[in-house]
Amino acid sequence: MNHILVVDDEAEIRTSLEEILSEEGYGVASAATAAEALVLLRDTPYDVVLLDIWLPDRDGLDVLADMHGLAVEMRPEVVIISGHGTIEAAVKATKLGAYDFLEKPLSLDRTLIVVKNAVEARRLRTENIEFKRHFEMGLVLTGDSVPAKALRQQIKLMAPPTAGCSSTASPAPARS
Repeated sequence: MNHILVVDDEAEIRTSLEEILSEEGYGVASAATAAEALVLLRDTPYDVVLLDIWLPDRDGLDVLADMHGLAVEMRPEVVIISGHGTIEAAVKATKLGAYDFLEKPLSLDRTLIVVKNAVEARRLRTENIEFKRHFEMGLVLTGDSVPAKALRQQIKLMAPPTAGCSSTASPAPARS
């Protein structure tokens, strides 16, 4: 199950989004202030945060900037929502790493599509991080099947020699 955090000071919007997203199968939590949101973000990994730009205690864009302090694995995709959206705010949000920008009143269809796409973007980013970790650690080819053994043998023969390692393969005979 994917987890969504709704951060908006308007109780009606929080409640509506919670109900709609829950019906779509998402786990949903909400916060009315930036402070509440940051506590939830430190404790729970969310896939997507729907973040109002105007909060009573802080600017939503400042909260977005603070999210860069979270570990990469904990960093959600952020969709900025605002009833006072300007092109300047949307550009700033994008530069700060927002996935998208939605204007209030929210369109149900557009909101659901953006959330679905943001969840997929988060999944792909997480998968990419995991692939990079495996690559950096070095992968070990395992298995005792005949094809696995043959593949390991081909890799040994084709791989460039490593400094300090002795080759067990005999050199190819010289041709005349």
